[in-house]
Amino acid sequence: MTTIIKVGGARAVDPAGALSDVATLVEGEQSEPSEQSSGHGPREDVVLVHGGSTAVDDTLERLGIEPEYVETPSGVVGRFTDAETMEVFEMVFGHLNTQLVAGLQSQGVDAIGLNGVDGKLLYGPRKSAVRVVEDGKKKIKRGDHSGTIKEVNTDLLDSLLDGGYVPVAAPPMAGSEARSASENSSGDEEEPRDEIVPVNTDADRTAAAIAAALDARLVLLTDVAGVYEDPDDPETLIETVETGEEWQALEAAAEGFMSRKIMAAEEALDGGAPEVVVADANADTPVTDAVSGGGTHMFQEAIEEL
Repeated sequence: MTTIIKVGGARAVDPAGALSDVATLVEGEQSEPSEQSSGHGPREDVVLVHGGSTAVDDTLERLGIEPEYVETPSGVVGRFTDAETMEVFEMVFGHLNTQLVAGLQSQGVDAIGLNGVDGKLLYGPRKSAVRVVEDGKKKIKRGDHSGTIKEVNTDLLDSLLDGGYVPVAAPPMAGSEARSASENSSGDEEEPRDEIVPVNTDADRTAAAIAAALDARLVLLTDVAGVYEDPDDPETLIETVETGEEWQALEAAAEGFMSRKIMAAEEALDGGAPEVVVADANADTPVTDAVSGGGTHMFQEAIEEL
């Protein structure tokens, strides 16, 4: 089975264990060598997705730029990405991607870094105006550089996986923006091509879109052991979610950043992923622990009952 692993961007998350675990998965389980075997069992196909919002905020602060977060009418809080912030976003995510690729290569993994613009890996419409709530009033805020993923270039990912590579993917995505006929550089009378611009998109939802497109298992690694019934009590870990009733209880328990992960999990399951796991990134073997039963496991049948 293909596994999509999302490593969070929080300060409390150390990716070292995940990188080592990816190397183990890619190598496959040890088996008895034969004349036609290298001594390893079948390799696991892995795509690593990373975030980096904390690093973006830290860099903005060093540059003297105040990060801006907005609340949508549905109560979701997200980053407002203006042109200046988008430049910092591209710089920071490019650096993080390179560091993770180098870390995997140090583990003997043939990793290759991609952002969503490369090969239009992640493609969808740009949202330049967003609905926000300020001082209790709904407003339209313009100048945003964000987008919603509508297409994943699975041919690109499949070709890399078939070639033995581990793709390391992240935002920005390829945002499509309509332009008038006068702006069409082709100079002919055909319909003008959309302009492609790099735009921000949520990393958890990026991982979910890839998992859905590949019908793959999704592992969301974060700085807690999973979803807790009581967010302040790790002893109340929700281990499995298999029914609609259990899903509703999960949504009720998820608060803050965790609610965004549950939103991403639902998108992945609804799109075709058989399972989503939220688990502790800081465990010694976080991915192995997650796929072996650790963390909170959500299954497709749970949302089918909603």
